[in-house]
Amino acid sequence: MILNILEFITGLISSWGYAGIFVTMTLESALIPIPSEVVIPFAGFLAYMGEMNIWLIVLVSSLANLAGSIIAYEVGKYLGRGFIERYGKYVLLNMGHLQLVERWFDKYGSLTVLFSRMLPLVRTVNALPAGIGKMNFPKFCIYTFIGSIPWNLALAFVGYLLKENWNILEKYSLYIDILAVFIVAAVIFYIARRIRLSARSG
Repeated sequence: MILNILEFITGLISSWGYAGIFVTMTLESALIPIPSEVVIPFAGFLAYMGEMNIWLIVLVSSLANLAGSIIAYEVGKYLGRGFIERYGKYVLLNMGHLQLVERWFDKYGSLTVLFSRMLPLVRTVNALPAGIGKMNFPKFCIYTFIGSIPWNLALAFVGYLLKENWNILEKYSLYIDILAVFIVAAVIFYIARRIRLSARSG
């Protein structure tokens, strides 16, 4: 099944180009289980082959993340948490991930949208609690788009550098996810510490 999904994604991007990236990454952010660790590195490999531009890959995939997140935001806004608890399993939505993001919202507010876009385990779920909590929509869009760029940029460049071995990321995705969590956590800790120090000195 995994092999079939891999072949479908690579075939779609090979045939449709940037439109294929936009479709797959929109679906990923709309809670359809399509791995960005396959889509973007493969596109990065195509950039290495001269068939795509790596900066356009990052732009298109980030805009697609925004489009898919808006869909998930609207689902959360109009259907509420109860609907998600009842039917989320049909799109492989882990309620533990949703609860984690909700706790982040309680602690860090709307900046959660920005930071959680870089966290593999919750990056596609963050739009739901944002919609449920009716977060300011323009701010949601800005944070979602900006937060999507580092993840897509990293995957695209890794695919470019790995060349024909781009699909090795899929094999080691768990370790990559863990590393990304530690990096984002370190950044959040650093920013929070600087804010506390500034508050004390002020």
